[in-house]
Amino acid sequence: MKKFNRGIFISLLLFVVVLFTACNASSKGNKFTQNTHQESGVNNINGDLKVHFIDVGQADSILITEGSYSMLIDAGNNDDGDMVVSYLKKVGVKKLDYVIGTHPHEDHIGGLDNVINTFEINKIYMPKKVSTTKTYKDVIKAIKNKNMKITLPKPGESFKLGKATCSIVAPKQNQDYQSANNYSIVIKLTYGSKSFLFTGDAEGISESEILSGRYDIKADVLKVGHHGSRTSTTEAFLNKIAPEFAVISCGKANDYGHPHKATMDKLKAKHIQVYRTDESGTIIATSDGKNIGFNTKLGSYNYNDNSKGKASSSVTNVPITNLKYKNKSQSIAKGNQVKEMIRTGKIKGNINSKGEKIYHIPGGVYYDKTVAEVWFNTESEAHAAGYRGSKR
Repeated sequence: MKKFNRGIFISLLLFVVVLFTACNASSKGNKFTQNTHQESGVNNINGDLKVHFIDVGQADSILITEGSYSMLIDAGNNDDGDMVVSYLKKVGVKKLDYVIGTHPHEDHIGGLDNVINTFEINKIYMPKKVSTTKTYKDVIKAIKNKNMKITLPKPGESFKLGKATCSIVAPKQNQDYQSANNYSIVIKLTYGSKSFLFTGDAEGISESEILSGRYDIKADVLKVGHHGSRTSTTEAFLNKIAPEFAVISCGKANDYGHPHKATMDKLKAKHIQVYRTDESGTIIATSDGKNIGFNTKLGSYNYNDNSKGKASSSVTNVPITNLKYKNKSQSIAKGNQVKEMIRTGKIKGNINSKGEKIYHIPGGVYYDKTVAEVWFNTESEAHAAGYRGSKR
């Protein structure tokens, strides 16, 4: 009897050892697979909150859905309007609870008129910044045709998007900014314990005002300001946000050299994981309120700019023969060169960070943002001088 019991005991012991070894090996295998999965950046989560960073080239367009609720932040360039509308329909959007036009630059509100003309919209937010461009006028016309009014953003104000909370932190009220980028509406979205910060093209001045306002901007995901430009994402601002992930919306080989080295170096130094539309196309982040997953692999820390580029100078010398002033007494002559003071409408030419000669026509994607180094009366003149048209 004792021998029989001892045999059973030994058999059971061997069975347990084998079972434990198999389970341990399986566990290690699963752990390896999970780590590889995370390192690639792809981590699909089942959740009701979805943030679509739509690939609109050198522009911005972000769709946020929470269940049946939806919000659109910007709509890309003029040429992106139909594509943005198609994308929204494709993912099942039938109406938009909120539409945000962060600021009146063509690469952010260019396609908004198409969106407004197509969908039922509950509320439209735009900053108190008027523009004389056709792009802006088209958006205003679309809003009027819908018998709607623009709601001005107020820092500290919040609203609900389903179970998510959206808090406005910029722009500061009653400010007169030199750069239209600093009028950008900046919104923090909180969903459960997770959060996103959407910054438009807000630059250092706006970022400083947000910090001075002592707003809660800690976020897991940062939509990097101004397509990764060095003019945004200051050290203090990035430290306050302390994101785990950063998303950059920019076009491949864009004329501005975005994202810039200074920005990418900061992200890399802080080990912030980066996703980029120029490398991955449309990026979709999903959250269940406890976790955040992405549909694509991690992007690189590569940058496109050259610190010797001329496009960022604030005061530019231009040939006097190509200038027209509203007030000629405001020009300061020096030989056959003058400093640009007040100037009306011709073709702008400059040299980008890669040393390429680019020209920009009025109403173009980059026209309002470009500092001219030379002016042309016609595109033929620009071509003859060795300049090519701007591309997205």
